[in-house]
Amino acid sequence: MRSIDVHAHLTPQCFWQATEKGGDWHTLRREKDERGQEVAIVGGRRQILPPRAKWTPEERLADMDSLGVDVHVVSPYVGFYNDEISSMTRAWPKRFAGLGTLPMQDTRAAIDELERCMGQLGLKGVEINDHVNGRTLDEPEFRPFWKAADQLGALVFFHQGGETLVSPRTKRYHLPNTVGNLVDRAVTFATLVSGGVMDECPDLKIVLGHGGGYTCYGIGRMDHGWKVRSEARVNITQPPSAYLRRFYYDCIVYTESALRFLIDTVGADRVVFGTDWPYDMALDWPVSWILAMESLSQPEKEAILWRNLERLLSI
Repeated sequence: MRSIDVHAHLTPQCFWQATEKGGDWHTLRREKDERGQEVAIVGGRRQILPPRAKWTPEERLADMDSLGVDVHVVSPYVGFYNDEISSMTRAWPKRFAGLGTLPMQDTRAAIDELERCMGQLGLKGVEINDHVNGRTLDEPEFRPFWKAADQLGALVFFHQGGETLVSPRTKRYHLPNTVGNLVDRAVTFATLVSGGVMDECPDLKIVLGHGGGYTCYGIGRMDHGWKVRSEARVNITQPPSAYLRRFYYDCIVYTESALRFLIDTVGADRVVFGTDWPYDMALDWPVSWILAMESLSQPEKEAILWRNLERLLSI
């Protein structure tokens, strides 16, 4: 049985090499914190880099083998760039596919880079944040981007990049990540649906990381709001739940009961395998975790581990 991981990050080797002696790489810097951990300084933000983030592609492949993962769909952590991922996919085409990232604050530049990713670089799509400087992606200025993604057949993988909606209220207890990521993903689903983006671009391929956050748990409330509030119906004639199967959702929900609920809500053909490699929130022994689940049938396990992504990305 194959396994294809759509949620696997890269910190480029060129970044490590350029910052080895205190230099910067396209304004990005690196330092060590008080505990001796490597930290990247990205736009003034500090991002801890776990030891595996420094590994070469060869070391990464060895780790993939130990975890039973056949293919990494490699995506850059926000702030890094695309060319090294392209070179990895060309050097190891059976083990790596790639997602790029885009300058979403400039829609024209984002479309240009998306076209370069899909054409010159041979990537499968892009990973982007849930917001652009606080603006959700249903805003009119982003419609040309969505139409380009639709026409190019690009996969768009939503993954937080720094602060979430929880961050302004509290930065304690790692809650901007453990709760905030899930809040942001639900807002992304709700705004793309309610804003009419999914109707305007019928062939979009979108993956919502971290199981789509609170989307499925809160879909009943979204539907009720659509029924009783006219402003929720401005752009759509169907309730939000009618759009659940327009999206894909990775399996990073951490418990079997949560994954079962996700499958029962959206269908096994809409759930894809992801691990969050190499960060501390990554699933432990992820392939074994899926295979050991008693509540999942063998066809459901195969769909999640590889069949859905093989079909979606043609790999």
